[in-house]
Amino acid sequence: MQNERPAGVVANAHPQRWGDRLFQWTTLFFALFVLGVLAAILLTLAWSAWPAFEHFGWHFLVSSEWNPVTLKFGALSPMVGTLVTSLIAMLFGIPISFGIALFITEMAPDWLKRPVGTAIELLAAIPSIIYGMWGLFVFAPYFTDHIQPLMTDTLGVLPLIGPMFQGPPIGISVFSAGFILAIMVIPFIAAIMRDVFEIVPRTLKESAYAMGSTRWEVIWRVVLPYTKVGVIGGIMLGLGRALGETMAVTFVIGNAHDLHLSLFMPGNTISSTLANEFTEADGKLYTSSLIALGFLLFVITVIVLSFARLLLMRLERTQGGRKA
Repeated sequence: MQNERPAGVVANAHPQRWGDRLFQWTTLFFALFVLGVLAAILLTLAWSAWPAFEHFGWHFLVSSEWNPVTLKFGALSPMVGTLVTSLIAMLFGIPISFGIALFITEMAPDWLKRPVGTAIELLAAIPSIIYGMWGLFVFAPYFTDHIQPLMTDTLGVLPLIGPMFQGPPIGISVFSAGFILAIMVIPFIAAIMRDVFEIVPRTLKESAYAMGSTRWEVIWRVVLPYTKVGVIGGIMLGLGRALGETMAVTFVIGNAHDLHLSLFMPGNTISSTLANEFTEADGKLYTSSLIALGFLLFVITVIVLSFARLLLMRLERTQGGRKA
């Protein structure tokens, strides 16, 4: 016997299909709009930066010379400064964020969880220029008088890495910029880690405790494997912010177009160079060189975040059981 749908259901099916299609087209439009904006930004930067790339060639990428008077520009110094300060930020930021998130979700008493969590969120909302001013007027003098002499006396005498921790105690340096960046990204990474740690089912952790596992074993063998995709995603978001941060770095890095082996010497990043010199750039080649720096920062950020996305996809496939 042939099944027949009620007349009301048949009458509503047609408008419902049109509604679904309209919603699908709307979301597709917004998704493609984002890709279009991304492509437009990339093409605009590449078009404006082309005179610099055409004039200097590959020498623009490998030269650290930056002299607006003689119109000789090279991107090596700000590129190295961007990568080094971001690396320092991650070296400090990841373990501290990890500890904060674990304390809030696993160890803190209930009366302390909310105040600490709120403080983390408030730190994430503070404008970067505030971090820069604090770094210049508070951290840099304290670093000069107390921390840098201690690091020079201890780490500066070690073989291989010793020259990295030697230099005049001036406080304004690549290391200071990296440390301020770490303070900036810690609230972001810690908040994301806290959120992903809280989604671990309580039954999993209670089962591990019931089998005699210690707290550290539960964290290492249950919490981290369950949340590793989210943890790495949070770290990559923090790294993305560190790569492009401008004002906080501009205040404390010294803004010198020089390459030094020592982390205690002034340097610059791509963002700080753009912030300092874009309003003063005169001439097509000077402006084009600055836009070329922006293009390189765009490319570096896309490469780093694309690598992070590939890593997340690999972890997701692993968690899906293909390689577990």
